[in-house]
Amino acid sequence: MSFDPATLRYDARGLIPAIAQDAESGEVLMMAWMNADAVARTLQTGRVTYWSRSRQEFWVKGETSGHVQDLVEMRIDCDRDALLLLVRQTGPACHTARRSCFYTALRDGAEVEIMAPES
Repeated sequence: MSFDPATLRYDARGLIPAIAQDAESGEVLMMAWMNADAVARTLQTGRVTYWSRSRQEFWVKGETSGHVQDLVEMRIDCDRDALLLLVRQTGPACHTARRSCFYTALRDGAEVEIMAPES
């Protein structure tokens, strides 16, 4: 059975949240948005492609930074309205030069930075 990205449930803007997770370690790296074309491009090329809401254009992860995400597997949640991308991440995933965008924890009512930028 062939997959059709149009069968996913996108929001009113035509977007679906995509969570990138390191395929080997299981570490959650980031969350970004995809539209149907970004999903199709990712599946065709094996390079994770997102939709930039601020720039209104496709964003191939690592195209300018070299911090690429190679797709290992794409998973669809039970409601078909969110994606889990198992990836091989080269370099930091976050634009702040951290391995993960989730580098702030709430501990005892305070925000704590739990991850420093990579050098």
